This record gives sequence, C-alpha cells and structure tokens, in this order.
Amino acid sequence: MKKNRKKMFTMLVATSLMGTLVVACSSNTPTTVNSASPKATTGGTTAPSGAAVTYPLKVDKTLTYWGELSGNLTGVKAAHADVPFFQDWQKKTGVNLKFSAPPTNQAAQTLNVMLASGDLPDMIEFDWQGAFPGGPEKAIKDGYILKLNDTIDKFAPNLKKFLKEHPEVDKQVKTDNGSYYVFPFIRGDDYLRVFQGPIVRKDWLDDLGLPIPQTIDEWYTTLKAFKEKKGATAAFSVVSVPRPFNELANGAFAGAFGVTRDFFIDNGTIKFGPAEKGYKDFLATFHKWYEEGLIDKNFATADGKSLDANMASGATGVTVQNAGGGIGKWQPLITAKDPKGILIGAPYPVLKKGDIPMYGQKDPASAPGGMVAITASSKNIETAAKLLDYGYSEEGHMFFNFGTEGVAHKLENGYPKYTDLLMKNPDKLAPAQALSLYIRGNYNGPFVQDKRYIEQYLALQTQRDAVSTWQKTDVDKHKLPPITATPEESTELAKIMTDLNTLVDEMTLKIILGTEPVDSFDKYMEKFKSVKLSRALEIKKASLDRYNKR
Repeated sequence: MKKNRKKMFTMLVATSLMGTLVVACSSNTPTTVNSASPKATTGGTTAPSGAAVTYPLKVDKTLTYWGELSGNLTGVKAAHADVPFFQDWQKKTGVNLKFSAPPTNQAAQTLNVMLASGDLPDMIEFDWQGAFPGGPEKAIKDGYILKLNDTIDKFAPNLKKFLKEHPEVDKQVKTDNGSYYVFPFIRGDDYLRVFQGPIVRKDWLDDLGLPIPQTIDEWYTTLKAFKEKKGATAAFSVVSVPRPFNELANGAFAGAFGVTRDFFIDNGTIKFGPAEKGYKDFLATFHKWYEEGLIDKNFATADGKSLDANMASGATGVTVQNAGGGIGKWQPLITAKDPKGILIGAPYPVLKKGDIPMYGQKDPASAPGGMVAITASSKNIETAAKLLDYGYSEEGHMFFNFGTEGVAHKLENGYPKYTDLLMKNPDKLAPAQALSLYIRGNYNGPFVQDKRYIEQYLALQTQRDAVSTWQKTDVDKHKLPPITATPEESTELAKIMTDLNTLVDEMTLKIILGTEPVDSFDKYMEKFKSVKLSRALEIKKASLDRYNKR
C-alpha cells in the first residue's frame, strides 16, 4: 500500500478543485425520509433496509470533511465554518462537521500531502474522475476512497431513487466496472448544462446597421466594422490562459469548420479536431483576422483580467464567455461608460447561413465539481452517507438550491424566490458572493441543481436569451460523454496528451501569429503521429465502448 501511495503522489498534477460553495440558514424541524436504518449510527454497520430516518440525526460524533472553499467567497469568509450554509447544513442534518480546506488552486498538491500522511478525513470533495491519475477505480484500489455500491443501497435512499429514475445520469456517476464512488453534483435540467457562447455588442451592431452575425463571413464584416468605425483595438478577444484561445475549446468559431479543439464524434468515429483539415481552415481564418488587426494583439497571454478591461473600456466587442460571469459581469461596466451599451449572446458561427451549428458548450448532467467521496478509512460510513444523501431529499434539494425559507428565499405562489439579502445584498456583495453564503445552488455539491436557481441568477433578459440561443446546436451528436480510461490507459494517455497539447498550442500560436505559414499545418500532422495520436484515439474509442456498455 505504501508503494502504491508513493507512486500515486508523484503522479498527481496540479489542478484546481472545483470545490465547495455554500450557505443557507436552517430550521430544526425534524424531517423524515426513507432511509436504510431506523436510527443513524456513527459506524459502517448495516441496519434493516427500508426503515425511516428522521433529520436531524441523533449522533454524537464529529465527522471530518475536506474540500476547497468557493472562489466566490475569497475575501468574504476565511473558512467553511464561517459560512452560514455549512453551519446550517450541520443543524439540519444533526451531523457536526470539522472542515479543512486547501489553499485556493492548490487542491491537488494538498491532497497529495494528505494522502501521503495516511490521516484522511471521513469525506473528500474532489474531481476524482478528471483530476486523479488513474481515475476513481485506482483511488478505490489503492485504498483511498470507498466503493459506494453497498453504502448507497443501504444508507442513501434518495440518491438511489434518483439514479434509478434517471438511467443516463446513472451511467455517468459510476465507473466502467459499475463502481459508484461519489455523491455527485447533478444538473437537473438541460437548461443548466449550457451557459457559454459568443457574445457581441448589440448596440454597435444597431449603430452600424448590421445584423446579428451568423456566418463566418458575417463575423468578419462585424469585426472589421467594429475596428474601423467603433475604434475597437481588440475587436475580438478571449481568454487564452492556460492555452491559446482556451474558451474556443467548446467549438466556438472552430465548430464552423467542422472541428473542435478536442476529441469529438463524427458519424460514429472519434476524431481529434486539431488533426483534421477543418482546423487548418480555422487557423487560416484567424491568421487573416489577426493580420488585419481584428483580434487582440495580446491574445496569446490574455487572461480574465485583461478581457474584463477590454470589455469595460470598449476595446473589445466580440468574445466567448458565460452568461453569468460574462454578460452579467460586464453589462454594468459597459452601461456605466455608455448607457446605450448592451451585450447579447450570438449564435455559434456556421459557414452557410441557415445551418445548425455543429458544436457548442454543453456540460454533462453529472458535472465534475462537487463530487464527494467517503474515505475507505472512515469509521463513520453510515452517518457520512446519510449526511450526503440529505442533499437529494426533497428538503435537502430546497436547502441546497434556495437556502432557508424566510432568510434566503420566500415562496411566492409556490416559487422559491431569493430575498434581497442574496440579490441586493445590504453589504454590497455581488449576487454570486451573497448566493454562495446562503445556498450552494450557484456552484456545485452533493445535490441536484434546480433550474429555478438559474432563472433568478440570470437577472437580465439578455442573459436568459443568450442561453436559449446557445442551446441551438448539434452538440449532442458530436460531444463525447464523460468516458473514463482504465488506470493503465490513463497513465499512457496522460503522457500522450501532454505532448499532443504542447504541439497543438505551438501550432495554433505560430500559424495565427504568422511566424509559420498556414501550410506548416501539414508538418504538424507528421509530428502528431510521433506523439502517438493514433494510440490516444484507440484509448478514447475503447473508453467509449465501455461507457456504452455500462
């Protein structure tokens, strides 16, 4: 075991934990739901199935919980224990918790150290599928986390019921071997799965007499007009950190040429976008735009802060970002400078007008953040399971999504409407910050996210319209489901992808900047062979075949 752990530690790479967000006030009214045992205990022993359990549970032990505190709370609260949501979660469930958290963006490194120590908490919140080398089956095999099949069957009736009623989600939250390994975060409506796409200054379009662009040619006309007639010095700009045109990985603009920045499915065959001819056409187009000064000259190093500055100043009129963190963030900044300024979501580009965009951003129903595993060493398995299962109960669903009635929300004709404490915070906290204090619905966690959250979080009609616009793609035909490689494949694939992404980044930058001609694309195709792209495609196909058999 020690050898396995040491090997595991060296393999873990730095990655951000999509961690915990937060809070709501609570009531101590007992709630009875179906459960596996008539009385909660603090051990992992079984009890008669089908009996009822009453919340709050009657337990006298304190359980330990490790996870990253939401970035929305940076500068607002220092620790989980200070956040109303986590305080009230304990009151509602009757389970006392001792929280520990890694420093921001240091989840993997901190987890490394914790695993090495052998001193593990009862629960760990982490992206076990995407960020743990070897994946969840290896984490189970190495003795870090518990295989949850029996635990869910005996002590988590609410999650068990949901998964039985939603077989497609069930496929996503277990391994190819059929192992359940976390209490998952689940997006409860298709509307919640789409939140990003092209954004454009509608007031500029109107001033110039231009339509909302749909085709690549129309986007070119728009960018040219923005530069020449609106003084946009970085007419098109997106975040390019950690890799060039990072926000275009979901098919924006590249999708018009029939590719993405990643693996995708084309007529049943898995392909890697940057190795297809369409990617060469995409690079040629963006090189032309760059040469003509239509793209931010500093695009290679553009991060979130520089994009914010470009949008606020009027240097940028076209980007790709979220409805909430993009339009919602920038609209008041733009309005302050120009009262007529307005941002809208535009369709994903196509080559031929009237075509349906091939690709677009759409997350799986079970998203990677907010996955909570119970550690194999925990002596409090039953209590931990019942604590986590609360989020999938009717009362827990309301609490995680809307907080405590009368404090975080009020029912209006049966609709849970957030109070001004969250939406017009008296301490001048932004809605995202205030929401994160009293609910967890605006981030992730062990629960099913409710569509009624996003209906209120997207306060502007333009935001809601943007999501509806971005939903109109054929992404479901082309996007890979959340497949997993075997532990052995995962190690091999990680090395291939490191080399492959390095080449793609180099090719993308050099061709768009013009330091290499567009025809050098063919040279990179030969290099892709040397870093075993074909093997990566084999692994992806094998993973997809196993997923389809789950």
